[in-house]
Amino acid sequence: MPEKFPALNSPFSIGKVTIKNRFVMAPVTTGTYLNPDGSFSPSGIEYFVRRAQGGMGLLQTGALNTDSEVDPYSALGGTFRTAPDAFLATSDAMLTRTRAYGARFFVQLTLGLGRNYPGLGGPSENPVFGAPDQVSPELTVDQIHRKVEQLVEAAAIAQRAGFDGVEVHSIHWGYLLDQFASSLTNRRTDEYGGSLENRLRVSREICEGIKQTCGEDFPVTMRLGLKSYAKGFMQASFDGSDEAYRTLEEGVRICQLLEAAGYDALDVDTGTYDSFYYACPPMYLPRGYMAELAERAKEAVEVPIIVGSRMGDVRLDEKGIEEGRFDAVAIGRPMFADPDLPRKVEAGRPEKIRPCIACNQGCLGRLFAQLPVGCAVNPEVGRDPSYAVTAAPLKRRVVVVGGSVAGMEAARTARMRGHDVTLLERTDELGGHLVTGGAHDFKVEVRELNAWYQGELADLGVDVRTGCEATPELVDSLEPDAVVLATGSAAVTPPIEGADHPKCVGCVEALRDESRLGQRVVVVGGGLVGCELALDLVNKGRDV
Repeated sequence: MPEKFPALNSPFSIGKVTIKNRFVMAPVTTGTYLNPDGSFSPSGIEYFVRRAQGGMGLLQTGALNTDSEVDPYSALGGTFRTAPDAFLATSDAMLTRTRAYGARFFVQLTLGLGRNYPGLGGPSENPVFGAPDQVSPELTVDQIHRKVEQLVEAAAIAQRAGFDGVEVHSIHWGYLLDQFASSLTNRRTDEYGGSLENRLRVSREICEGIKQTCGEDFPVTMRLGLKSYAKGFMQASFDGSDEAYRTLEEGVRICQLLEAAGYDALDVDTGTYDSFYYACPPMYLPRGYMAELAERAKEAVEVPIIVGSRMGDVRLDEKGIEEGRFDAVAIGRPMFADPDLPRKVEAGRPEKIRPCIACNQGCLGRLFAQLPVGCAVNPEVGRDPSYAVTAAPLKRRVVVVGGSVAGMEAARTARMRGHDVTLLERTDELGGHLVTGGAHDFKVEVRELNAWYQGELADLGVDVRTGCEATPELVDSLEPDAVVLATGSAAVTPPIEGADHPKCVGCVEALRDESRLGQRVVVVGGGLVGCELALDLVNKGRDV
């Protein structure tokens, strides 16, 4: 019986633009969807079209650079403002296709990155993130005016290209507008500093400029961090205490001032580069933690509140919208993991959604290494046409040896291509290291990924045989045309004296059977496995 999601599947409006459902694509980048001149690349067009095909109500780009004059360089590359013809042509090609699926499309425009990167100007001289021996120069009033003018010019080009609106980047993650808004980073004494209203003057001038140029009906939204979880420069506050950058109360007040300035919706989250744990939260933070914060903003304003950060649990999303705590959800990393997420919700099949495990490895990890983004659970991201699963020209018999995540993915892909697939797993359960990797209470997504794979194999009709060792005789009897070896890996124990003592237990054995550990536990090894094991045992009351 399909599960109903009437709230998520209902339309809402940003200004006079109606969006078909409550799914907003968070403004994230793949690192490859723009050409050097700021126009859209062929792979970028396919990336956005694929998400429109998957049912996304509102598409958004990541931050597009608008300044070619003030900042000495931009970590975001070229600006389409200086090459509008290429941007207009590629935008038209993309929008023609995304509109066919009923998707609306906003572009996100940035004033700049400020102290988050070396050499870029900010409201005041501040230590550069990650390079505290360097200082970001203070922008002059004339430079501020010119940066605002360039952003407004870019918004006019985006409107001319056919985009439905713009999101301003952004009073979040400690970027330039965020630095203007915070008293920690803005110590100016002119009209752009001092009171909160003055610190928001740039944000107000941007909205006023866009509305004057593009018309009052052209929607303008703002990405806003409601709370920063930062105690100071490069000092996070994990519990939110000793807040030095932005409290929730100030974040709510900013919502009210932005609404008064003319912004048509607010796209809220948390964190800065200094507190990146909350900016792009890993699986250790519970899903839906933003709902309570978003509700405070929703109570204070009339414009729609879109909420992002760990909002991939569609049942929690449905409940939050139904209860009026927020109006829509911004989905970023989960749309990397499964571009068909909205369509599966519309069909009432949430169990078919491939889970994002919030690992930040393929997405943010690769992006910050200046590599094209990927995804730990979806290899198609950014390579949508070339990696798409297509029907095989000739049907084959395929035997996959090993029921780990690699074996299950190989079996799934081969079966989707039309082959007859048999999967052999020596143990009595599928998942391999997903079983041990998902043993901790706080790693529910890993367990969900294992369950998703098993559900997909069952739905596809893969012949899965557990408790079945792949002997040469057995494999020969299946008469395969191809054999895929996915036999997994084993943990290595260093040659430490005493490691063979009865009280010594390997990490895999400990994760499979915690009853062997007793009350007082020493964890040898401070890598990720050791840290996660220690944290989980402390949470369960052990002395570690």
